[in-house]
Amino acid sequence: MSKPKRKPDREVSAGGIIFRRQPDQSARFLLIRDPYKHWGFPKGHLEDLETPTEAALRESAEETGLTDLALHGPIRIIDWHFRFKGHYIHKYCHFFLFESAAAEVTPQADEGITDYRWLTLEEALELLSYDNARGVLKRAGDMARTLVAMGAGRAPTGPVAAPPAPAEPVES
Repeated sequence: MSKPKRKPDREVSAGGIIFRRQPDQSARFLLIRDPYKHWGFPKGHLEDLETPTEAALRESAEETGLTDLALHGPIRIIDWHFRFKGHYIHKYCHFFLFESAAAEVTPQADEGITDYRWLTLEEALELLSYDNARGVLKRAGDMARTLVAMGAGRAPTGPVAAPPAPAEPVES
């Protein structure tokens, strides 16, 4: 008899893809380097009763030092499976698009964030360490391009209240 398969532990996190407009109206996207030397986006676990939107805003601000983040909406939810300390985990991450007028980033050293770069969409797609993040960035690039082309959604000064989060994924 084979052993019954254990259901994976479920984890939910949220993160932000942050862009800023250049004087020529092109967009630059922020990548950060994590403690494992991988390039990606600010993200982290939901705390207490946080919504994914609230967690994405908090994590993005904490890991980058940017406090002027304007929320433009949800991008998509990605998921993946991995093993950690003997546990099989199915992780879901909600990503949201944020805009920042500021360019000066302060990486959160105590979380192991060691570097950052503002890059064109093409450069960021090339540098990203994870394939599943490329699809999220491509979608964010489309959203940012539309906002810039319309002259809409410019980041106001000061933080913006977050709208309701999209529905949580349903376990199958």
